[in-house]
Amino acid sequence: MQTGHVTTPFGRRAMSLALVRSQMAIENPRPDARIEKWKVFRDVCEARERLGIQDRALAVLDALLTFHPQAELDPSQGLVVFPSNAQLSVRAHGITETTLRRQLAALVDAGLILRRDSPNGKRYVHRNRDGEVEQAYGFDLTPLLARATELALMAQDVAAERARFRRAREALTICRRDVRKLISAAVEEGAAGNWDHVEAEYVSILARLPRHPNRSQVETTLDEMELLREEVLNILEIQLKTEEVHGNAIQNDRHIQNSNTESINELEPSSGKEQGESLVDKPLTRDEAKEIQKTGREPIKAFPLGMVLRACPQITDYGPGGRIEHWRELMKAAIVVRSMLGVSPSAYEEACNAMGPENAAAAMACILERSNFITSAGGYLRDLARRSERGEFSLGPMLMALLKANTSGHLKSA
Repeated sequence: MQTGHVTTPFGRRAMSLALVRSQMAIENPRPDARIEKWKVFRDVCEARERLGIQDRALAVLDALLTFHPQAELDPSQGLVVFPSNAQLSVRAHGITETTLRRQLAALVDAGLILRRDSPNGKRYVHRNRDGEVEQAYGFDLTPLLARATELALMAQDVAAERARFRRAREALTICRRDVRKLISAAVEEGAAGNWDHVEAEYVSILARLPRHPNRSQVETTLDEMELLREEVLNILEIQLKTEEVHGNAIQNDRHIQNSNTESINELEPSSGKEQGESLVDKPLTRDEAKEIQKTGREPIKAFPLGMVLRACPQITDYGPGGRIEHWRELMKAAIVVRSMLGVSPSAYEEACNAMGPENAAAAMACILERSNFITSAGGYLRDLARRSERGEFSLGPMLMALLKANTSGHLKSA
């Protein structure tokens, strides 16, 4: 097997068996072999990390290639360039001589160039009478030509790996967004399900992802997030099918009851004795039925009490005995907070009329939670009431933002 010439460095630069091995591994290129020098340079740039070289080394290699007069690397034209360190520094954007020496050594260790040192270590050339180069001492670019195919394949593999990594990150971003919004919609609209567990699993999956992950870690997280998305969709599918069955039954029941033109169902609200019980499924009262007939829109329904207390834990301190177990206790605590924050009775009454007493109390809990960022609690509550009357406001996003902030705070403190 023909191999490239093994050369030893001049002076105090040490020779190593690794350097011998790398030089012997470089086969002499065929006499007719040629490669466009800037194409192979682009391949080296693409495969920079795998070759173990830095950006400064690429700048030095770029400068070395500019001293090769031809556009192609052609062994018949000679592949040794012999610029001085001063000339190299200028073309390498003015890097210092110390940095230049270090990056030249890195290019040699990476097997991209060879040293052809003269007896005295200087870089120069011997020419014949016709001006043709007979012997040159400097840096040999032969490895770039000999490894051109290898470098091209390496660059293609790096580009493909980068594309796979980018697609994996994009897929994870979309899947993460899907899960986040599905959970928010389910909690906001009171869908049945253990959403606390789903939320905890969502946070846990993201917590296991490193700050600067590789492709394998991203794909593992993507697999876990896709499974969670399937679980959420299955829960919602069961919920929607159940609601559809119940809706058909209720529609049939109402059709029978509407045959009596003089009867109006007077449905009383449920007691809501258990902590966190949702009022979403509470039957309509006569006043609510009249409100729907008058305004054409259904009154805003309350969120689960447990969710409100998790999103706004500070309101618990103002409940009877420092605890809140029922909606009535939350509304009593909201009255105390209203007075403490300087919200006028009229502003709170407007909110109760616009949102309903439960949601008005929950809004006060949210305002208390963000009181450090709100200049006028009364003005803020009035604005929420006006937006609620126009159908432009929902407590859901506010509660979910506070719930997420509190969950993140607990994770950081842990």
